[in-house]
Amino acid sequence: MNTVRNTAHADGVSGIHRLNPLTKLAFAVTVTVCAFAVVDYRWPLLLFAVLLLPVAIGARVLRRFLLLLATFWVPVTVVLFVIQGFFLPGAHDVLARLGPLELKREGVSFALQTALHILVLMSGFFLLLLTTHAGAFMSALSERNVSPSLIYIVSAALQIVPALNRRATRILHAQQARGQVIHGLRGRARALVPLMGPLILGAFTDVGERAAAMETRGFGATRRPTSLTEVPDSGVQRCLRAAMLLCAAAAVTVNVWGVLR
Repeated sequence: MNTVRNTAHADGVSGIHRLNPLTKLAFAVTVTVCAFAVVDYRWPLLLFAVLLLPVAIGARVLRRFLLLLATFWVPVTVVLFVIQGFFLPGAHDVLARLGPLELKREGVSFALQTALHILVLMSGFFLLLLTTHAGAFMSALSERNVSPSLIYIVSAALQIVPALNRRATRILHAQQARGQVIHGLRGRARALVPLMGPLILGAFTDVGERAAAMETRGFGATRRPTSLTEVPDSGVQRCLRAAMLLCAAAAVTVNVWGVLR
């Protein structure tokens, strides 16, 4: 029987999966900062082709990585090109006319640059999600004495999409079991309205359940809790994280220096 994966994390035994979550977080932050530091559309493309794609291939998550990009980045890019291409203030160089609307070169250029920056940002954090278990990430943050409130915020952000996906799948299956037919685009559109009510109400119910679970587990206690999960780390990875953060700081410095000049 086929099973549907409802979590972002993809199980694997690659070297990238075994890295400390903080190392992968530092990588995601560094490539994002470096991408935004240079105003040239070729630079984020280079980062994506030389760093991000090889990491996805090495971690054996390329298919799910590309699927996430198609699901989230492509719609954002389409909206960017429509809004910026036609309505960017101060743009004058007209490329094409569609009735009363004018597609301008400056808007297309700005949309392209922004879309590629977002591509690198999404790619770095999608790789973090796909190769890191949420529990290991929380344990790694806890070992660094990060505030429990911040750990909860990060954990909730990592798990919100998979949790909503699981709940939406269960609701759709329940509706189909009651005789609702979902075929084609029109059928999916009709199913969206009865899906949203239980989905939103279930999300509010989860808030109360999470609050009770956090209180039971001593959330906010002054003493440092122990953890059953030990996240491996090494001196090499610590040096690598420091080097990546230095690269990010250097990219910001170069960018700020160029702006000030």
